[in-house]
Amino acid sequence: MSKRLRSSEVCADCSGPDPSWASVNRGTFICDECCSVHRSLGRHISQVRHLKHTPWPPTLLQMVETLYNNGANSIWEHSLLDPASLISGRRKANPQDKVHPNKAEFIRAKYQMLAFVHRLPCRDDDSVTAKDLSKQLHSSVRTGNLETCLRLLSLGAQANFFHPEKGNTPLHVASKAGQILQAELLAVYGADPGTQDASGKTPVDYARQGGHHELAERLVEIQYELTDRLAFYLCGRKPDHKNGQHFIIPQMADSSLDLSELAKAAKKKLQSLSNHLFEELAMDVYDEVDRRETDAVWLATQNHSTLVTETTVVPFLPVNPEYSSTRNQGRQKLARFNAHEFATLVIDILSDAKRRQQGSPLSSSKDNVELILKTISNQHSGESQDNDQPDYDSVASDEDTDLDATASKAHRQKSLDSDLSDGPVTVQEFMEVKNALVASEAKIQQLMKVNNNLSDELRIMQKKASRLEKQNSTPESDYDNTPNDRDPDDLGSSRKGRQRSTVWQGDGSGPDAAEPHTAPSPVFPSTEDVIRKTEQITKNIQELLRAAQENKHDSYIPCSERIHVAVTEMAALFPKKPRSDMVRTSLRLLTSSAYRLQSECKKTLPGDPGPPTDIQLVTQQVIQCAYDIAKAAKQLVTITTKENNN
Repeated sequence: MSKRLRSSEVCADCSGPDPSWASVNRGTFICDECCSVHRSLGRHISQVRHLKHTPWPPTLLQMVETLYNNGANSIWEHSLLDPASLISGRRKANPQDKVHPNKAEFIRAKYQMLAFVHRLPCRDDDSVTAKDLSKQLHSSVRTGNLETCLRLLSLGAQANFFHPEKGNTPLHVASKAGQILQAELLAVYGADPGTQDASGKTPVDYARQGGHHELAERLVEIQYELTDRLAFYLCGRKPDHKNGQHFIIPQMADSSLDLSELAKAAKKKLQSLSNHLFEELAMDVYDEVDRRETDAVWLATQNHSTLVTETTVVPFLPVNPEYSSTRNQGRQKLARFNAHEFATLVIDILSDAKRRQQGSPLSSSKDNVELILKTISNQHSGESQDNDQPDYDSVASDEDTDLDATASKAHRQKSLDSDLSDGPVTVQEFMEVKNALVASEAKIQQLMKVNNNLSDELRIMQKKASRLEKQNSTPESDYDNTPNDRDPDDLGSSRKGRQRSTVWQGDGSGPDAAEPHTAPSPVFPSTEDVIRKTEQITKNIQELLRAAQENKHDSYIPCSERIHVAVTEMAALFPKKPRSDMVRTSLRLLTSSAYRLQSECKKTLPGDPGPPTDIQLVTQQVIQCAYDIAKAAKQLVTITTKENNN
């Protein structure tokens, strides 16, 4: 059994057995139910990581384990240890308590309100108190007593405090003393490894001078943690800092280039942000990456019979009261980005972060186009990005980000328009954004609800469609040989077969394989036909979800193939170039998501080229694609029903 999952360990909040999550900044281990509350508080309150299924820097995990084993939880529950608290009726949660309201209220009081933390005597000048605490922290970090430093930080000591007499920060002191776990704790609370002391030296310099090479390397990693994590999120790789490579800029293998004025303006606006505003945006995107990745781990580790509950939903970044309302609104909008859009924003931030750090001038639009074309050419010819450094430096895209509402809207439309060309979407489209399709809890809940409720909705629509067909039927109808008393299922099967024989050729090459002139299509197909195809898609998605829940990864490919066939058959019901923008948009989302689904499922095959397959990440991507397919299919049912009823 893993050292960190000993049977003697209990949840810090409810004392439940075998906690599987950690709150990094609180130094505690917590159970699944309590973690669901922590996740809703936001990273500014609690930074959660799964103990087994989240990648950990070894010394960061060691830091949390040390705090937990040395009673860090007593910092947050100080007053509850007083016997008087029992008399007053105050107590901590227990495993039998309901998540809402019992555990949630206790956890919010404990970490958000700090209701049980030991309070210092009141003083008139709070700044003096903070300064005193920071000075104590400055001297304490030279020792290995982590819990003392955590207590000081919890009371208001500043991790970046610059000691006026000593001329340095606590991180300088910890680095000089070789205290790597203290450095980890300080970094969690915001200490900057790049800060210079009065002599112009950084903590990295002191670690190297003292021969603390592991600490020096870790401090460099911490310095680039934001950009490293964004890059790893997209392509599963990190820069080689030891050899002086500090940035990886993943590429989007997109066959269409958005060179619109709106896209250029959005990118220019990103580049023209002040360093302060750019850093804020980058930190917000980092938090959104953390939310998406944590949701994905949550999905992969939970009991799916209890997954769809209100306790698991973290649909967007929780409000941070220290930020302006405008910034909080912008942070929440990040959750609306689909995988393609969010990957584009991440790539643009990585590109501009490197440009700002290296002091490079803004590249011209012409240069961007040349770099994009070079990147696409390299990827289609099978050239690895490892071959030379310039591939990482390419500006990946001129696509829009969410920097302003108009450009954002244009980008979203562009993204959908480019996802379906006259031929199939290439497998390479998301080759360099392997981890971008991450499922959030809100999306998972929606998907499960769609799959649970769509059948009922479709049956209702079938009955309506059947009645409408009977009312509108004439002897000259294409379907005049269908008995009027046939039930809707039989009726749908008959029409499905006829539609397939004339429009869908079944060769697996995609929806555009159908020849429009062989079967002239009306502006809208019958509602019933669309419903029947949607039922097929939904049934196959349910099968895929069950395979994911039961870890039957070898079922991914056959399930994705059945979904692909159902999707292409549904797409073939519609004209090749629909007049309706809504239909066109939904069809593009439907078919491009089906192609991506197949691409992701193929990664489960042994011998797949590239880095070793992380089946957990593949599963996250598969579920995201399934969600997009279900959403698009439902949109098409709604649009078709509305149009045919008009």
